[in-house]
Amino acid sequence: MLIDNWPLLGLRLNTPRLELRLPSGEELAELADLAAVGVHEPDRMPFSVPWTDLPPTERARSVVQHHWLRLGNWAPDDWALNLAVFEQGRIVGLQTIAARNYAAVREVSTGSWLGLRHQGRGIGTEMRAAVLHLAFAGLDAAEATSGAFIDNPSSFRVSTKLGYEPDGVERLVVRDRVTVLRRLRISRARWEAHRNTEVSISNLTPCLPLLGLPDRTPDRSGTVGPSPLPLEGEDGVGC
Repeated sequence: MLIDNWPLLGLRLNTPRLELRLPSGEELAELADLAAVGVHEPDRMPFSVPWTDLPPTERARSVVQHHWLRLGNWAPDDWALNLAVFEQGRIVGLQTIAARNYAAVREVSTGSWLGLRHQGRGIGTEMRAAVLHLAFAGLDAAEATSGAFIDNPSSFRVSTKLGYEPDGVERLVVRDRVTVLRRLRISRARWEAHRNTEVSISNLTPCLPLLGLPDRTPDRSGTVGPSPLPLEGEDGVGC
């Protein structure tokens, strides 16, 4: 079976409302169609690469191509896991967790987007909490990074709520204009102090070599269980 050769297909992150996993072909088409409808207001750009400026058809195609590109270029020392986000079986957005030289550095970065009609209900916080749980509880990360442009307060609020701290700024050119990215970082200790979302991870063990880690068993089932914590939060789109 394909999952025997690519065990990441079986990886599941579950929160009270959401499931995060690699999409099937038809689900990838749904994700692309969601991006075509809209991800943010046209007068601002929350991404360092302005892919959402493409016309809807090309925007949808870019989602498909990017997904295939990241899987095709996958290497244990340079990977980006693009997880589709489902709410009650309906696709609502994308959450990425990525790393380079993870076995040595033990640091991940994250990025995400939500369809416009799914924003404002705390989904952005919940899906970020899911990949932070994967990083810290599942992969024994030391730190995680993110970022938000100064005109993207919703993403910044998500990071602040989850315990990130300022990590400097970076000046980038986006849409031919200089804009400021606020970098953010969270340590394992900060994550443990601020986590408030119940998350479970299934089928992680066979994925570990693909993520640059030796094969080990969190428990006999390969499952990292939930932390029984209440949930609250807000959305963000972008980093």
